[in-house]
Order: sequence, then C-alpha cells, then structure tokens
Amino acid sequence: MLYSAGGRRDVPIFMQQMGVREVFGLSRQGAVSHREGYSLAFVVLVAVFVSALISANITAVKLVEVFGLVLPAAVIVFPISYICGDVLTEVYGYRAARRVIWLGFLCNLLVVLTIYIGQILPAASFWEAQEAYERILGYAPRLLAASFVAYLVGEFANAIVLAKMKVATNGRFLWSRTIGSTLVGQGLDSLVFIVLAFIGTIPASALLAAIVTQWLVKSTYEALATPLTYVVVNRLKRTEGLDVYDHDTSFNPLLVGR
Repeated sequence: MLYSAGGRRDVPIFMQQMGVREVFGLSRQGAVSHREGYSLAFVVLVAVFVSALISANITAVKLVEVFGLVLPAAVIVFPISYICGDVLTEVYGYRAARRVIWLGFLCNLLVVLTIYIGQILPAASFWEAQEAYERILGYAPRLLAASFVAYLVGEFANAIVLAKMKVATNGRFLWSRTIGSTLVGQGLDSLVFIVLAFIGTIPASALLAAIVTQWLVKSTYEALATPLTYVVVNRLKRTEGLDVYDHDTSFNPLLVGR
C-alpha cells in the first residue's frame, strides 16, 4: 500500500485523493474494527498473546533460580505477551489492542474456572493425584485476584503509553516506545501483583526487592527482544498495509466496542 510523503503515514494516497475517509466517516485507525474479518497474521499474533498469558499463569507456581535470582518460571514466557501487545498497538492501534487485552482476560478466566471445576469434581476412587492437582493448579483467591488486577493495569498502561508515544514521536524511534511502555507496564504489573498478593505476609524490604527484581528482569527480557520486535512490526506494516496512529482515540479501557 502506498503512503504520501508529506501526509499522515496512516492514510494511503488513494484514500486522500478520493476522500474515502470522509465518505465513510472512518479514520484509518478504525479500519481494523470495520473490516468483516481479520488477517491470518492478526489471528496468529492474538493466539500467541493469549497462549503466553495463560502459560505464564500456569507455570508461575514453580520458582526457579537464574544467576542467583529466585523467579517464577513464568518469567520465560510472560514478557512475550507484552511483546505481542506492543506489536498489536504499534501496527493495529490501541482500539484493537484493547479488545485483545480483554479477550486475554476472558480466556484466562475461563481456564481458571475450568481448573477449579476440575478440582472440586469428585476424584475417581483409584486416582491418587488429587493433592498434587490442588497444590500445582489450585489458586489462592488472593493470588488470583492480584494476578487479574495486575494484568489489566499493566497491559493497559503498556498499550496507552506506546500509543501516545507513537503520536508524540510521529512514528519515529520505535525502540523508545517499546522499551518505555514496557518499563511502565511491567513496573505497574509487578508492583500491583506483589503488593496485593503479599503485603502483610512478608517484610517490606523483601516486598520491594521482589518488585524491583521482577520489573528489571522482565524489562530486560523485552529490551533484548527489540530487534525481533522491529522485524515483526515492519513485516506486518508492509503485509497488512496498516500503520495506525491513535490521534482521536479514547483510551478508556472499558470502551471495548468503540
């Protein structure tokens, strides 16, 4: 798709010439939601986002030691959801990212409810792994609530910061917004989760150390993935013919249908 050199990058030349945006009352940022279907690339990106999120919540129960740091095993996959979130916002815009964030929330909720129902169903008389099932897959209500709240706060902060930085920088310096939005999003995610889950149960110094450690590790992970993010973003912008700027978008997380 061709773009004018002097006009906004998210408005194709032929649309500027024909006035299509005015005729249909659409900005380019609304094109994703206006189309009847979604591309294969978009579907794959969403699938990876949701899979990374759910995998992280399941594997978080195990603690691992990496270079002397004790971290949840989920650290190997959870940052991928933020990388996918960055790509979604950068290419398809905040509106599409907002829908995907809520989709991830609902999918995660479904998995949690399914695991809980499986836990309370009567076990077969010969099945001896009920205790193991509950220990590994069971969720304490406090931890579960903390996880859900932290996810929404972190993901929406990440998407909003990236979208606003893209407009402010006129689409330049992609690295600054992927890293900058991650520092904010992952920071809030770590802060909200650890405070809600563990305040009052561990010393304040340990609480702070856990927040900072997880924040730095997750942020470093995504910073190292910046070259890959560049490749994926540039490829999608070419193949999808999209480069959405959220000039007139409402950033209210609850406006899913708009």
